[in-house]
Amino acid sequence: MNRYAMGIDIGGTFTDVVLYDMAEGRRLTRKTLTTPGDPAEAVLSAVDQVLAEEAVSAREIERVVHATTLFTNALIERKGARTALLTTEGFRDSLEIGRERKYDLYDLAAKKPRALVPRDLRFEAGERILADGSIHQALDDNSLAKAAEALREAQVGSLAIVFLHSYRNDSHERTAGDRMAELLPDIAISLSSDVAPEIREFERASTTVANAYIKPLARDYLDALGSRLGDRAITAPLLLMLSSGGLTHVGEVRRSPVQMLESGPAAGALAAADIGRAEGLEHVLAFDMGGTTAKLCLIDGDEPDIAYRFEAARERRFAEGSGLPIRISTVELIEIGAGGGSIARIDALGLLKAGPDSAGAVPGPVAYGRGGTAPTVTDADFALGFLGAEGFAGGAIEVDLAATRDALEKLAEQADLSAEKIAWGVHDLVNENMASAARVHIAEKGRDPRAYTLVATGGAGPVHAYYMARKLGIKRIVCPRNAGVASAFGLLLAPARVDRTAAFASSLDEMDWSTLESTYQELEAAARQVIADTGMDADAAKVQRLADMRNVGQGFELVVNLPSGPYSGDSRDSLLDAYAQAYQAHFTRPPPNVPTAIAAIRVRLTAPIDASADGLSGQADDASAQTGQRPVYFPETDGMVTTPIYDRTALAIDQKFEGPAVVEEAESTMVIGPGGRFHVSNSGNLIIDLPEDEA
Repeated sequence: MNRYAMGIDIGGTFTDVVLYDMAEGRRLTRKTLTTPGDPAEAVLSAVDQVLAEEAVSAREIERVVHATTLFTNALIERKGARTALLTTEGFRDSLEIGRERKYDLYDLAAKKPRALVPRDLRFEAGERILADGSIHQALDDNSLAKAAEALREAQVGSLAIVFLHSYRNDSHERTAGDRMAELLPDIAISLSSDVAPEIREFERASTTVANAYIKPLARDYLDALGSRLGDRAITAPLLLMLSSGGLTHVGEVRRSPVQMLESGPAAGALAAADIGRAEGLEHVLAFDMGGTTAKLCLIDGDEPDIAYRFEAARERRFAEGSGLPIRISTVELIEIGAGGGSIARIDALGLLKAGPDSAGAVPGPVAYGRGGTAPTVTDADFALGFLGAEGFAGGAIEVDLAATRDALEKLAEQADLSAEKIAWGVHDLVNENMASAARVHIAEKGRDPRAYTLVATGGAGPVHAYYMARKLGIKRIVCPRNAGVASAFGLLLAPARVDRTAAFASSLDEMDWSTLESTYQELEAAARQVIADTGMDADAAKVQRLADMRNVGQGFELVVNLPSGPYSGDSRDSLLDAYAQAYQAHFTRPPPNVPTAIAAIRVRLTAPIDASADGLSGQADDASAQTGQRPVYFPETDGMVTTPIYDRTALAIDQKFEGPAVVEEAESTMVIGPGGRFHVSNSGNLIIDLPEDEA
């Protein structure tokens, strides 16, 4: 009988595996260091350990769900395939020209992100399709043959084909794709009409090129992982987390791996939303901090918001326009280069800096004893007593505290401070960086951070949550059990989900309603097929129709949730009402009295998974959860204080405790400052209340 579901999340520093016992509601977890050279190695090591330790048969696993930062890191580090671009004659340089607008008008030396395809690997095809979809110039086969010969000589591994206006008529792209596959059978091919069938040539090209850049990597990795899981007799289907917070099958990701760029952070947001529901919270600030990055996501209601565009590999982390524009559906969040592995240093001006460069898993923080020499945030947390060496990461890492102290003392000498002060400076600086990012993100939404409850997850999230919450004026923190592997568990909460888009340009006043309805139905049918291929009940899937709408004459659109179909001429007023509500919510004013148009249509199909965090965190009824004590630094006392250490698994429900305290479990550690109070709720989550006079 199949009774287990497995979640696998590969991060920049740690790889997490959660085995969920669906019969008894138990979570079996394992955290291990990521192996960048062969990411599957860490996955398989963790899987082998958890199956052996729990005596679980591989054949009892019903499904395996996977998220990874592998593809995002390949973009950031420019370690993807050797990629070429085939585009319409005369548009070779549009990928590099981009948009006229600079992300910093006053910085004459502002750097644009380096194009994934160098100019000598951009080729032109003789063809031209007009904006209405009509063919102005037939596709020239000779230009395809010439490009194929050049690609063969350049030993290109992947090709993006992006023709002008292919979102209206994809015939030339498909013909070119078939021809290039015939001439170059070993090359991976990505068509913009498959990957991002939307208006705006630059954004469509950028997304398609990014997809092509990581496609061979995704293909090889997923094939190898599936094969090696099969060698262990794990025959359950391998499902992949999408950036939108949904699941799909391997074939869909092999076609369009760009959809997975934000898969890990999306899983963390889903876990935080589930925790918020269990605690009855209306407003949640999800805070997931791992070894390489920190992620922040606002959740108002049951689910995180979805965005339909984001930027990868930004030159400046908060500067819009400084990255590669990607047009996919993604959970709306922000990422900050602040993790446990973020490297601390003194800059040329004598100022303390931390991140965004990270020690990652190799060599890792100095404390890990794997060759790291530069002090990191994790090293500072060890020096402050926030982290304990014994049993760290479930005993997977033997901590070298002496090396940590030596590295911090060298940094302290440069700043003319004590090692204790420099360690607190590193911790506090990273907290301020994250709090600043949160303030900006929340302010852009027109919200007040004090209305939110902070849900802390990730290996480092609970360590930093208390003092980050103080900076934001947040009064309450919720920390789930197994917080360090929450993203991996979030994978098991995700529904099967498919998003499909089609260009459809028309004002509502001139709408061909039958064509609109038939186009929606075609998108829904294609999405249902993907749901069925994923192994879910496609007939039971929830359908949401959306449209990119704008006032006639405007240059950009709002994505609007629409009422359900079918649509006819009688639907005009209901679509106008939906647009007016979305416009009011976004701009805090009603739309002007001008005609309204649709630029593109979208469908979203979701088929929920039967899983929940409720009941997963039953606690031992043991009033003596304290396991010991150690010196811990707190800014309120400006020094080290002997602090009780508690075992997370031994805390009894509703038993009240007061800070200062450190609460430890295998995957993470929660720090509570003086004056803080904490208890375990009926849902099994750790609830921390900050003192009123310090928040």
